[in-house]
Parts: sequence; C-alpha cells; structure tokens
Amino acid sequence: MSAPALLPLAGRRLPALNLGASSFPHHRATLRLSEKFILLLILSAFITLCFGAFFFLPDSSKHKRFDLGLEDVLIPHVDASKGGKHLGGFLIHGQGHDEHRHREEEERLRNKIRADHEKALEEAKEKLKKSRDEIQAEIQTEKNKVVQELKKKDSKPLPPVPLPNLIGINSGEPADPDIREKRNKIKEMMKHAWDNYRQYGWGHNELKPIARKGHSTNIFGNSQMGATIVDALDTLYIMGLHDEFREGQEWIDKNLDFSVNSEVSVFEVNIRFIGGLLAAYYLSGQEVFKIKAVQLAGKLLPAFNTPTGIPWAMVNLKSGVGRNWGWASAGSSILAEFGTLHMEFVHLSYLTGDPVYYNKVMHIRKLLQKMDRPNGLYPNYLNPRTGRWGQHHTSVGGLGDSFYEYLLKAWLMSDKTDTEARKMYDDAIEAIEKHLIRKSNGGLTFIGEWKNGHLERKMGHLTCFAGGMFALGADGSRDDKAGHYLQLGAEIAHTCHESYDRTTLKLGPEAFKFDGGVEAVAVRQNEKYYILRPEVIETYWYMWRFTHDPKYRQWGWEATQAIDKYCRVSGGFSGVKDVYSSSPTYDDVQQSFFLAETLKYLYLLFSNDDLLPLDNWVFNTEAHPLPVLHLANTTLSGNPAYR
Repeated sequence: MSAPALLPLAGRRLPALNLGASSFPHHRATLRLSEKFILLLILSAFITLCFGAFFFLPDSSKHKRFDLGLEDVLIPHVDASKGGKHLGGFLIHGQGHDEHRHREEEERLRNKIRADHEKALEEAKEKLKKSRDEIQAEIQTEKNKVVQELKKKDSKPLPPVPLPNLIGINSGEPADPDIREKRNKIKEMMKHAWDNYRQYGWGHNELKPIARKGHSTNIFGNSQMGATIVDALDTLYIMGLHDEFREGQEWIDKNLDFSVNSEVSVFEVNIRFIGGLLAAYYLSGQEVFKIKAVQLAGKLLPAFNTPTGIPWAMVNLKSGVGRNWGWASAGSSILAEFGTLHMEFVHLSYLTGDPVYYNKVMHIRKLLQKMDRPNGLYPNYLNPRTGRWGQHHTSVGGLGDSFYEYLLKAWLMSDKTDTEARKMYDDAIEAIEKHLIRKSNGGLTFIGEWKNGHLERKMGHLTCFAGGMFALGADGSRDDKAGHYLQLGAEIAHTCHESYDRTTLKLGPEAFKFDGGVEAVAVRQNEKYYILRPEVIETYWYMWRFTHDPKYRQWGWEATQAIDKYCRVSGGFSGVKDVYSSSPTYDDVQQSFFLAETLKYLYLLFSNDDLLPLDNWVFNTEAHPLPVLHLANTTLSGNPAYR
C-alpha cells in the first residue's frame, strides 16, 4: 500500500499531511453564556447567605470563641498581640474592652453582609426580568472590556531602536516599456488575488476562489488569523497598492488576536506572520506591526520548553502546550522547521532589546554543531527529548530545505560577520554536492534525496529554490569557487525550467524523476499538481540579479502567462491537480504564499535592481524582506561572531 500523498503547503517548507482542523470546536459540551451568568449569580447569593449565617449564629460572652482563622481575613486590623494570643492556629480574644470592640466589629460585619446579600438578591431579580438578548448584550459588553484591558496590557511600548539604513523600498520602475507592461500585468494579478480575498475570504486564513469562501488548514489551527492579509502586506507595499495595504493594516490593528485557543505550526506562523509583520514594519514604519510581531513571538516561546531546547512543531497559543507531528519519525522535530527561525528571532531581539529570542536560535545552532553528521549531511529528523537523529533521510527539498537557506542568510543578514553560520553553510553545501547532486543521462543537473544510504533520483519543486541559494552564496564561498556556485545555480535553474517546459500547462509538477529515460517529469499521479508555488520563479529572480541573462525574464514571463491562463478563475487564483492534462481540474485554494512569494518574485524579476537591493535586504523563506543589521546597529553580544 502506498504512503498517503503529502501536500506541501507553502514555499520552502515541510510537506504537511492534510490533517484538517481540530475536531473539538470550542462550543461543544458547554453551557450557554446566559445560563452560566444566572448560575453564577445564584451561586454568589448562596455563598453570601452562608457567610451571613455563620455570623448570625448565637453568641455568648460566657464562651470563648474559636473563629477558625477567619479574623485574619475578614478583620485584618485585629492585632493578635493586643489582648489575644494564637493557640494552634486559632485566635483567642481577651475579655473586657477588646471583647466589646470585637462585638462592634461583628455587628458592623453583619450589617455589611446583610446589605450585600440584599443587593445581590435585587441584582439577581433585575437580571431575571431582562430578556435573553439583553443579558447576552451585557455579557458581550463585559467581554469587550476584558479584551480591551488585555490589549492595553499587551501594548506596552517597546524600547526605541534605531532603524537600519532602509534603501530601495519605493523604486524599481523599468525604463523599457515592454518590461514595464509585464510588471504592470503582474501587479494586476496581485490586485485580482487580493480583491477577491477581500470580497470572499476577508479575515479567513486563505480563500477558496471557486467556492468563493474562506479556507484554512491545520497549520493555522482553528482560528481566523488572516494569514493572507499578513502574508500579502509587503507585496502590496512594494507594488504601490497603498489603499489595499491600509485595509490590511486596519484589520490587523483591530482584529489580529493571538490569545486564542488554537494549535498552530511554529514554523509556518514564524515565517508567514512574524516575518510578514516585521517586513511590513520595516517598509512602512508603522509601530502596530512591530507590536503584533512581538506579541506573537511571546506566544511561540513555550514551544522551546523541551529537554533539548529543540522546539516542538506545534504549540497552542493559549495554553503553551507543544507537540510534534504524528507522522514525523517517532515524534521527531523537523530540520527545516526548527532550523528556520534565525532571521526572524534575531530581528525580534534587535527590536526589543530582549536576548531571549537570539539565545533560543543560537542554542539550536550550538547543539547541531556538537552532533555527528553521517557523511557530513544533516538528517531531516531530530528527537527533541533525546537529542538524537531520527531516520537518516536528508533532503534539500521539503523537510530540510530552508535550514540551509537560513545558515547562508544568517551570515548575509549580519553584514557578513556571522562567520560561524557561513562555515556551517559551506560545510553543508560541500557534503550536499558530494552526495546528492548528480547529472542525468540527458545532462540535467539535479539534487536527489539521501535515504538510508541510497540516493533517490527525484527532485521536488521545493528543491528548486536551491538554484537561487547557490547564486546568492557564490560571493564569499571557499577556495574562490564563486564562479562554480553561480554556474551550479544556473544548472539547477535550467533543470527546473525543463520541469515546467515538459508539461502541457507549462507549470511545474510537485516532484519529478530522473530514472532511465524519464527526466524532469512527474511519474506518480499525486506528484503532478501545481499549487501556485514560488521556488522556480525565486531562482529565476536571483539568477537575473546576478547575471542579467535575459532568458530568466523570458522564463519568468512564460510562467506568468501560464498561471494567468490556467490558474486564474473569476474568484481569484487556484492550484491545478494535473499539469500534464489539457483540461485541468482545480484544487480550489488560493495559497497565502502566492501573494507573499510567487507574485512578489515575479514583480521583482521585472523591476530594476534598485528595488530592495540584495546588499541591504535579505528575504526570509516566505519572501519577506528584512534589512541587513550592520554592526553599528546591532545590540547582539551573545555570539563572538557578532562582536
């Protein structure tokens, strides 16, 4: 029996099983709010009566009173040292003046309790006279007050931090009218995707463009957190769609709430939400994005409470309880997940002055450096309880991919001072080239997957990001091999273009083989789908920036036309189930990363290099640009590499 189809849900990330949302809706087996309210009133009245009855018991001055410690609570100003003494925890009062004063206190308390009791009964009577709708309205008002108080508590001001030198956030207009027209077409596609989400899925995580309703997956838990809004913000901004950007900002300010009972993917929430909010903050300067990013980061920190400090894959935003995916190698954490936190967490420490985020990711790095690596390769699974590798499976595609990307980008983001990260990247790339990179019989360079000592000659769409990574890391590579790695990037770009060109729709499949006569073609039915992924276009863009070879713009335009022709529907954009079919069926999902990555990389491909120049900006794995932190601006002192 074949394994279930894995449906990778976003760029450079693990394949996640389509597990669906939680099967425990919060309204199940609970009383209605109005019924709870009335029960609480009756209970409070009963408790008041009990306290009253206690004090109304007959009292005689002939007997010594043993009040079971209640004086310390109810009569806090009675001093045991004056006329009284403690015996075995009981307070015995003296006679005479103290006893008279004690009686006065009791009488005052009786009167107070009687008054409170009568007031509670009157309030209960008044409540019972009101209609159900009135009671519910009052409850909602009280809830709103609590929410506002919590918001005030969470919105404490962050320390002022000097912004890095932000260059190239409002530029890039090409002089060539043909290139400008193509860029405007991509902008129109973004507007089509956004407007339909705005109309049919607003506030939901994603959009079903054919059913024209909201959509979500288990990576976001069971809450409406507006993933598409957060993910799309920076794309809207750099495209100059400022009205749409302000719509998103307003929703985030008023509605984005992280105090929800929802279990989310730490990795996905980090790269999409924290990355998206930080990028929106740096581009626009609006404080609300920084504040929300810090609030959310605090909710993710309990995921690191494991014996090793390697975080759980999922965490409940309300309870802080974490766990791993059930299918991941005997409860292991996944390399691409716990290894793709560095960029965002370093920026969180920079913006807050709190080293906790920086320390979490550096702890992971130190632990990985101490571990043995079979053939110099990092397996995809690591047990967070034992600190041991799971099954020996290494991939530069799903499950491993963005770990290697973030080693390189940690170095770039530190203004090339984090030499420890660069060394780890260089070591890893050398092992990958030795054990995973091969040439097919037809001359196509591909990156296979290492499984228990065997190389599987298959490459995933997710792996196609690596062409851009090799080009990005060429400068600064060992032994003057910059030219070699730039060429390697070009070869991977060519292979991935072939995977597109050999389909009917000119869109790439999820995975493709290099066995015998089959090259760059999907064999299994469950690998023939295209879900609006960005990785191939991402590599085209990086290769364009480093070489300005016009073929990369040509290939990018081919992909743009194919997406517009086969994925566009009246309600947005949808993935397709078979790229080899001339009459494809839709999966009816407009992924949030389509707006965050695919359309952004296409727009940048047809923009001038002065828009988000790579000397000043580093893109996280969800294509959210974060500025390089030059040494003069960093407050990070924990790592000698930063000093």
